[in-house]
Amino acid sequence: MSPDADRHASAASLAAATIRERLDVGAPAAAIILGSGLGGLAARLENPRAVAFADIPGFPSTTVVGHRGALIAGTVAGREVLALAGRFHLYEGHSATLAALPVRLCHALGARTLIVSNAAGGVRRTFHRGDLMLIHDHINLMYRNPLIGTVEPGDVRFPDMSAPYDASLLALMREVATDAGIPVVAGVYAGLLGPSYETPAEVRMLERLGADAVGMSTVPEVIAARARGMRVAGISCITNMAAGISGAPLDHAEVLETTREVGERFERLVEGLVERL
Repeated sequence: MSPDADRHASAASLAAATIRERLDVGAPAAAIILGSGLGGLAARLENPRAVAFADIPGFPSTTVVGHRGALIAGTVAGREVLALAGRFHLYEGHSATLAALPVRLCHALGARTLIVSNAAGGVRRTFHRGDLMLIHDHINLMYRNPLIGTVEPGDVRFPDMSAPYDASLLALMREVATDAGIPVVAGVYAGLLGPSYETPAEVRMLERLGADAVGMSTVPEVIAARARGMRVAGISCITNMAAGISGAPLDHAEVLETTREVGERFERLVEGLVERL
């Protein structure tokens, strides 16, 4: 095993042992990764128990505004879950292996379903600021993969990515959205390295490639989850239209403002999904 893979494999095992010592973790129905500005769901957990990322072996502190940086165990709709309030981005200088470490930790703690969320720019011209997009596929334009190197125990060498986002979970989310009166759209998420926003020419390229939304996260986590056999559901909050579509300059403050506006709808959608798992 390469030194990098060995370090992160050991970190996943050590992190899981540390969490078990500090938190009462049962059999989680799901692990939930909360993207930029979408951490409000953590405040709605019942019986919450939290550990800061900085106190988990192998985890650095988060550096991005809108990411609390904590793992919280609690219940949603009577179901035990693990919520990650924040994530590690490749543009912060982290490796894809480290970006996937929280997923491997949650799998080690018993989670077999992963719900990922993110803030994304709208590429499809029929989208609007504030839309919730159910992810049904992704395009990896980060040119990084958390599976590179010696196979980590528990991973599949060549995971099937023909359906990275579980069709049954997608159907459940559509049912929840319909029953709760939550408008949703669906599409393909493109993951880019960042941290600069895309140029108008790059956005036109993404349109031609078949992307409907673009962001700077999620893809390494989903790949790692699939390598572990986890089912994945994904939700993007369309916080702004991508460069060249609206003509307005892009700003992270707008991202956080939009996620605050749609947070309640996002939280009800996730709660409804967990309830029906």
